[in-house]
Amino acid sequence: MKRIFTLSLLIASLATAETPQKVDAEAVFDRVCASCHHKILGKTEAKKHFKTLKAPPMIEVSAQLKNNIRIVEDIDDEIHRAVVVAFIKDYVINPHLDKSMCTAMALEKFGTMPSQKGKLTEEELQAVSEWVYDYYKDKEFK
Repeated sequence: MKRIFTLSLLIASLATAETPQKVDAEAVFDRVCASCHHKILGKTEAKKHFKTLKAPPMIEVSAQLKNNIRIVEDIDDEIHRAVVVAFIKDYVINPHLDKSMCTAMALEKFGTMPSQKGKLTEEELQAVSEWVYDYYKDKEFK
């Protein structure tokens, strides 16, 4: 009888336990990143609004990261994605001029981004870092 009761409690606790919610990475971007980074902004529009931009458009940031982070020329796509995602996670929390992948003009205009430490959970940071890599696949800053 004791075993049945214990088993019943275990099943009930598993049934009522919250399952982890999938993080809506785009919503995290919109909440945390979009106040400075435009999601999609072409070069022509960026030039028109250059004086009022707070940060480079994220489409350009993603392209710079993908182009500049190379271990070897023929890197596997999954490994490349993992390395870029790890870089983004680190940079968002610990930004530094020495780590920047921005062009000289962008650094002169925008400087180094402020740390987002304490503004994102680990799950949100992981999700938005992956989103920055994946969302801009096959999109160009033109």
